[in-house]
Order: sequence, then C-alpha cells, then structure tokens
Amino acid sequence: MRRVEHVMGFPVSLRIDDPYVPDGVADALFGWLREVDERFSPFRADSEVSRLDRGQLSADAVSPDLAEVLGLCEEYRVATRGAFDVRLPGRGLDPCAVVKGWSVQRAAGLLRDAGLGRFCLNAGGDVVTAGGPWRVGVRHPELADRFCTVLEVTDGAVATSARYERGDHIVDGRTGLPATGLLSMTVVAPTLTEADAVATAAFAMGEEGVEWAAARAGCEVYAVDARRRVLRTPGLPVAATPQDAGDGSAAGRSGSSPRAAGRNAVTNPV
Repeated sequence: MRRVEHVMGFPVSLRIDDPYVPDGVADALFGWLREVDERFSPFRADSEVSRLDRGQLSADAVSPDLAEVLGLCEEYRVATRGAFDVRLPGRGLDPCAVVKGWSVQRAAGLLRDAGLGRFCLNAGGDVVTAGGPWRVGVRHPELADRFCTVLEVTDGAVATSARYERGDHIVDGRTGLPATGLLSMTVVAPTLTEADAVATAAFAMGEEGVEWAAARAGCEVYAVDARRRVLRTPGLPVAATPQDAGDGSAAGRSGSSPRAAGRNAVTNPV
C-alpha cells in the first residue's frame, strides 16, 4: 500500500510492501504525527512547547514525551559544545530538529508493532526503511534534478540537513550566526531519531561537524562542504549501480525505492 499526507509542514509518504497490512495501521501512524504537530509545534500557540516557552507550564510538569525530546536536545547541545541549541537568544524554544526524527521513528515503531517488516517511511526527505534493501538518493545540494550519490539501506535511516530548501535556517549556537561551512550533511544511522539530530547538529558545527558525526557509533556520513568537496566515511552504504528511479518515492532531500533510485546520479557535485 502507498499513502501520502501533508503533516508537520512537509509531505510524509508511506509505502508498505508486506502482503497483509492490518486495518487502521496507516491511520494510526498519520494520527500520531498529527498529534505530535499539535503538541510540539513552536508555531502553535496552544502547543505544549509554546506553553512551556511562555512559562505557562513548568519544566517538571511536561509530558514524558516532551521530557524525552528535551533530554535529547540537551544531549546534543552538550555533545556539540553549544553549536546545536534549541534555545537560541532572541528566539523561542524550538525543538523541531529533534522532534521530527524522533516522532517519525516512533511512527515506524507502530508499523513494526503491527507485524510489518517491509516498508519505507519518507518524511520530507528523511527516510526510515525496513526489510530492504531500499535505495535512497541523496539530493545534489545545488542541482535539484540530480543526486550526489545513491545509498542502499536495509533496516535503518537516512537524514540530510542542507541549505537548499530553507536557506540559512540552521544557526551555530556558539556564534548566533547561520551555519555556512557545509552545503549538505547526510547521516545514515540505525534510527531516524539519531540520523536527523546528528545531521542537524553536524551542519550547525560546520566543517568540524563532519568528523564529529563520523566518530559517532553507528553513523556513516556523506557531506559536501562550502568548497564543494565531498567528505564521506568508508562504511557509507553506497549502492553499486544507480539506475533511473522508475517507481521510487523520491521527495525532498532523499528519495527511496526498493528497486532503483539515482536519476542523473553523480559522484562529485563540483
């Protein structure tokens, strides 16, 4: 089955290739993501995040889910020595960089709990896969119709942080200035919770973030720096023979297909 909905400000596409899909499992998945948007969006005045930020909710009264998200935010703030920070001066509390990957990984857990073993969940270009191999195309940071590389992922996640969709929206919390040392940062990790947060945190750190991300256990990295150099880890799961993405669900930063992806794939974006 296939289903696409617009949730949390971006398209979320679900593909399940299991022969039997329990009734209501897709409804539950998209329902969860809508609930997350209502509870954790900093753009909704009545969300739990907004009420906490305004002081209408005390820190010891937040829900267990928000406490978990804020704990992850603090973990990455400490790990990056402040480069990744969801409480920037002059801005409200914004944990979206963690919420997205965390919530989509939870959604993938709903599929596993329902007994499903072969699926791809693509949330605005960040991807969780199971039962592959699935091919995931990493978008070229400057040419929208090209991929830099194509990855092959069986059970794992791929996330990319870049400047091409929202401009200089990622800020280095140490300086308060937009992070411009990288054009894109892609991370492959066991979960999207980690892949998405590590990609954003590393992007905020700039060039030093590449080595930082590569040193994290279970993470593989593909980055393009501001000088258009490609930096990648030896264990990056690059697909052997990229082909035209005939039936893939490519969207946003990464595209995915169990058969092929990589239209106009190139090995160097320069």
